[in-house]
Amino acid sequence: MKVAIVGLPLSGKSTVFDAVTGMAHDPAAMPDIRHGTVHVPDARLEYLTRLCNPKKVTEATIEFVDIPGGAATEAGARDGFRRALPEIRLCEALAVVVRDHDAPTVPMYRDRIDPAADLREIWDELIFGDLDSVTTRIERLERALKKPSKTRDHELRELEALRRCETALEGGEPVSGVLTADEDRRLLASFAFLTQRPMVVVRNVSEDHVAGPAAPLSEHAAQTIALCASAEAEIARLDPDDRAAFLEDLRIELPARDRLIQACYEVMGMVSFLTMGPDEVRAWTIRKGSTAVEAAGKIHSDLARGFIRAETVSYDDLVAHADLRGARAAGKVRQEGKTYVVADGDILNIKFNV
Repeated sequence: MKVAIVGLPLSGKSTVFDAVTGMAHDPAAMPDIRHGTVHVPDARLEYLTRLCNPKKVTEATIEFVDIPGGAATEAGARDGFRRALPEIRLCEALAVVVRDHDAPTVPMYRDRIDPAADLREIWDELIFGDLDSVTTRIERLERALKKPSKTRDHELRELEALRRCETALEGGEPVSGVLTADEDRRLLASFAFLTQRPMVVVRNVSEDHVAGPAAPLSEHAAQTIALCASAEAEIARLDPDDRAAFLEDLRIELPARDRLIQACYEVMGMVSFLTMGPDEVRAWTIRKGSTAVEAAGKIHSDLARGFIRAETVSYDDLVAHADLRGARAAGKVRQEGKTYVVADGDILNIKFNV
């Protein structure tokens, strides 16, 4: 799972990246794309580890990408964003950082502190990026359709779908509202539309506002969270034993990493299932609604190919009955088939034969 962290110059975007990954950047250095892989916190693994004493524990991971914001001018921001579009398209979700505080030591982008206006500016760039791709492809298809072709029917279907996207984008609406059918999404999957990506808005606030509610700024954002990037970046670099006290001072229950990961999982519709044994305890990330055979394929293609059944117990039932033996005695261990929809926290043992 890959998430692009984007924002206008001076928004605190790179500082949010630092807070989430524990890395550090030099504000005086030339901006560059940075990648950081983060372990997804999951307290359930701790319990399973105590239960199994495995040789190995493997957490799920999420990759964050710090997208350069460009020079601190309107033209510089636009140029920087458009150069980064290919990298952004490789990501499955967007975390959009908007500045929502006035720090005397940090200059203001375009002499304003207006998170709603900043978000509209970024949204317009997403719209423009998709519209440019759509109009270019429409022009090519229209030329191609003037000549006989074996792929004519496919091209006509693509053209019809693209024209619907064009109409939506010209009205400032995302393509996600148009590409609702699976067939349309498959047909245009190669475009990797920016306005099809789920979006989390991160309001970068001052320390005295971090505990307050994060009011939404746009109907296009699936979630909005508030954090103080500078404080959170400092906390991320502390020893784990010292972090709790600083979070308590800020009246924050969870650090930035946990909150942003949680928001990304929710907007992308992701859940985790677990596997346990003496060799390894592991968390696996799948899309909500995935079946048991799809979960098996996440572990290894052989498990999906030779799938027989999934021995399944929920994490809560396992804890309630102390261990797998207790859960089995209580009738909480189920034998599920290929079409079973895996729930968050399910512990699976795949039975297969190849």
